[in-house]
Order: sequence, then structure tokens, then C-alpha cells
Amino acid sequence: MYVGRDMTELSMMAKNDWKDSELAFFHHALQQITPYLNSEGQSIHRQIIEEIENRGGFDRTEANYTQGTKPTYD
Repeated sequence: MYVGRDMTELSMMAKNDWKDSELAFFHHALQQITPYLNSEGQSIHRQIIEEIENRGGFDRTEANYTQGTKPTYD
């Protein structure tokens, strides 16, 4: 379960001030409802994707004893 700032608070902040976990959570959430997003929702999702790409992405190719290969946003 996501525990963090909601979209109302985050929408008043620049995407580069968001935590990785917030970007990951809202990217996943918006990705699930992409067919139903209006133009504003699509724009927000695109900005989130661009910020993730600017940070170098979240893909992990190796797991270790504290984390798997997928980012967690809990």
C-alpha cells in the first residue's frame, strides 16, 4: 500500500522535487488507466515519465538481499 503525499499536494510541486517512490507509484497507477485519461492526465503522465528518464530510470538488473529487481513504492 502506498504511503506518501497525494496527487493534490504533488501537483503543486515540480516533478524534480518528487521522491522516486512517488514517481514510481503514480507512473504505475496512471499506466493502468491510460486508455481513460484525458489530455491533462496524459500530460501529467508524460511529465512523470520524462522525470523518471531524466533520473536514469528505475530498472534494476541485479537483485540483492535487501531489494529485488523491481522498485517498491511502499
